[in-house]
Formats: sequence, structure tokens, C-alpha cells
Amino acid sequence: MMDEAEQSAREEAASKLFSGPVDFLLSAPQLKFLPDPVVPEIAFCGRSNVGKSSLLNALTGRKAIARASVTPGRTQELNFFDVGRPEEEGALPLFRLVDMPGYGFAKAPVKVVEKWKALVNSYLRGRQVLVRTLVLVDSRHGVKEVDRAMMKMLDEAAVGYRIVLTKTDKIKASDLAAVTEATAAEARKHVAAHPEIHQTSAEKGMGIERLRAAVVADALGEEWMG
Repeated sequence: MMDEAEQSAREEAASKLFSGPVDFLLSAPQLKFLPDPVVPEIAFCGRSNVGKSSLLNALTGRKAIARASVTPGRTQELNFFDVGRPEEEGALPLFRLVDMPGYGFAKAPVKVVEKWKALVNSYLRGRQVLVRTLVLVDSRHGVKEVDRAMMKMLDEAAVGYRIVLTKTDKIKASDLAAVTEATAAEARKHVAAHPEIHQTSAEKGMGIERLRAAVVADALGEEWMG
């Protein structure tokens, strides 16, 4: 079990890393547009309007590196962001964040939604550098059937994932405790789910430092975290 000093040191190291370069790389509407698989990738997925863009902005410490839209389902492609860059000219980033299309109640034609699903499924199953996925769940609603379907897809693809509760500032502490317990119980049913449930609020900054440290450790390994 990690003590407070160790956790604080991890969070400080992760914060320092994210204070450096974080740059949008490209959007990939099809697999053929994916960047070369040369550095670790951490993907973010969740239902439309779960607060994915806001969480990405909070984690990277940027105001608008990911577009927060009032229209759910606006992200229709895999969006890649480079994190960290060694000083050598032409050096690769340390790792990449991948913003995946929202699922669930996207305001889009059925054919478009099916295309998104095919893109996401193919990416998850065939991306060897994908080291972790974050499954975002709105704390006000808990795990829904569409979330379970996503978790099952990740289980079958053998992609490890963390469950991240979003918008935790919007509910009472007692309700948050209950939804966290229920989410942990759901996670135990899935072979690829990490046991820790992250509680976050992009708006209030709650849980962001802890999640940021977890993301960096997943991408670069515990050794990098010191």
C-alpha cells in the first residue's frame, strides 16, 4: 500500500510532466490515418456528454486542448495528443492520449454511429501500444448498459482499463459513496477492469492529481515515477 508521501511524490512528478509540452497530433477517421504505433497510448472513452473533453483539459492543465461541446457526440474520430517531448530534435513524445468517440446517445445517423463503433473496436483489438483505457462514467447515473457493453468489449480485447467517475461535485457525498461502491462491484465482474475507482470533478479539480499520476504510471511504468 502506498503511503501519502509516495503518492504525493507521484502526483508532483506527473504534474511536472504535464506542465511541459502537450500538443494535438491528429484526428483519425479511419484506421489508415492512425499514427505509427511507436509510443505508449492511453485512451479515454465514455458515453456522450460524460465530460470527457473537460476531464482531458483538466488532466493536461489546458483550457481547451480537447473541445468541450454542448452537442453530445461531436467527437467522431480518434483524436491523438502528444505528451512530453525529450529535448533532442525530432524526438518522439513520451506517450499519447487518445480521445475516442463518445457512445450511447450520440445525435448522429445510425450508419455514422456504426462506423464509430467499428473504428473503436478495431483500434482496441489491434493497437499493441495501447497500455490502458479510461472508461468514464457519470457519477450522477452510475454504470449503464452501454458502459457495460464497452467494458465487455475491452475485456474481450484484453485491454486493461480504469473506471473514472466524473462530475462528482454534482451529487451528495452519500450518493457518491453508494455509486462508487456499486461501480466497484461492477468492476469485479470484469476481467480487464482495474479495482481502483477514480472519483473526479474536472470543474472543481477533485481527484485530478491522483488520476494524472495513475495515467503517467500506466504509460511510463512505476520506475519512471521514481
